[in-house]
Amino acid sequence: MDVLRILIAILLPPLGVFLQVGLGLQFWLNILLTLLGYIPGIIHAVYIIVKR
Repeated sequence: MDVLRILIAILLPPLGVFLQVGLGLQFWLNILLTLLGYIPGIIHAVYIIVKR
C-alpha cells in the first residue's frame, strides 16, 4: 500500500499526504510546498509516507 501512496505522491503530492494523514497540518504544509515548487512538495510527501 505504501508503494501506491508513493506513486500518488509523485503525481499529486497533496493527495499522497491526505491519504496518509488526512486534513491536518502536514496536508496544508504540503500544499504550500507544492505551490512554491513541485519538487519540495514531492520530497515532503514521500517523507511523510515513509516516516509513518
